[in-house]
Amino acid sequence: MAVAEEIDIVIVGGGICGLATALALHRKGIKSLVLERCDTLRATGSAIGIFTNGWFALHQLGLDSSLRPTAIPLQGGVEVWADTGVERKFSMGEVEGRCIRRSDLLEALANALPSETIRFGCQVVSLNVERSTSYAILELHDGSLIKAKVLIGCDGTNSVIANYIGLKPTRLFSTCSIRGLTVYPNGHGFAAEFLRIRKDKNSFGIIPIDEKTVYWFVALQWIQKDVEMPKDPASIRLTTLDAAAGLSRDIVEMIEKSDLTSLSLTRLRYRAPWNLVSGNFRRETVTVAGDAWHVMGPFLGQGGSAALEDAVVLARCLSKKVSIADINGSIMHLSAQKAMEALDEYLKERRQRVVLLSTQTYLTGLLLVEDPSFLLRFFCIIMLFVFFRDQLNHTRYNCGEL
Repeated sequence: MAVAEEIDIVIVGGGICGLATALALHRKGIKSLVLERCDTLRATGSAIGIFTNGWFALHQLGLDSSLRPTAIPLQGGVEVWADTGVERKFSMGEVEGRCIRRSDLLEALANALPSETIRFGCQVVSLNVERSTSYAILELHDGSLIKAKVLIGCDGTNSVIANYIGLKPTRLFSTCSIRGLTVYPNGHGFAAEFLRIRKDKNSFGIIPIDEKTVYWFVALQWIQKDVEMPKDPASIRLTTLDAAAGLSRDIVEMIEKSDLTSLSLTRLRYRAPWNLVSGNFRRETVTVAGDAWHVMGPFLGQGGSAALEDAVVLARCLSKKVSIADINGSIMHLSAQKAMEALDEYLKERRQRVVLLSTQTYLTGLLLVEDPSFLLRFFCIIMLFVFFRDQLNHTRYNCGEL
């Protein structure tokens, strides 16, 4: 049997949350190891919205000043019902919102980490906890073993770590999301605002990243259970063009000229808000963060910012329990008991925020893409009015200093 490599803190998943958590720990002088199953950084999803709360977290990570110039600030938004021509405008007010390329964010996070932090091509195939120490034992696809004092699952919606902890399975919206980027060499001419067009049961969103690049997405009803979703970019583009039939020529051309390498199509998933109210999201010294804990759909644009918040809070809680024996952080003293205390503090601090975000996103998603019955629609509207009257309040949250 292979001898397990002993590592203090292991993070499974090299996406936004995993890299941000590693960087937050690094800023506190604590080493960690990120295991990423792919051979390179994954930029699936093309771009990501970052609001004021996300910029608070990026400031703690030391990346806000370098990332702001990559995207223009949004001034507001317009919602259009294509079938009736009705328009509704809204202002961002004092809220800072920018849409940044996912690759820009991932590269900024990775470049700020020590070179040995990320191991690519490492897929976890099994996990158990050593009874005598409460430390996690990971088996990788190549048969190697890693023993981790703390294990953090940032491995997304199909999280191996979440399954080990015993989280309820994620659920599927009856909607899939197509995302892409379109580059206009001579400038696109779109206003610095979020544009959403509703047509039939589909929703089209357009957000400029900079003067030449536009991020767009489609929330597309997918009820053909006997038909597989297209996987190759060319077929995804054709599916999008079919859904966009009848829209303005500008939008059709945007899809036609999209960067094929940026296109992706995924079913939208969520973890039910009522499953986040109670329950234990830690098992021994193992916990989850980001989408592995609270995947919630893109309807508020808060998935990435919430993951950044998780990273800052988790690193802050762990750093309070860790004693570093040398200036390079290579010798860390953290007992299993202290680790569990730190993880519990993290989960306690984040739970209310996660529940509120997930609830508001779920209710909004039901109204936008699920075509609920009259009674359910009425219930969603009342709940949003009573508990989330200020629709942008979720963007003003401050996760605190690292």
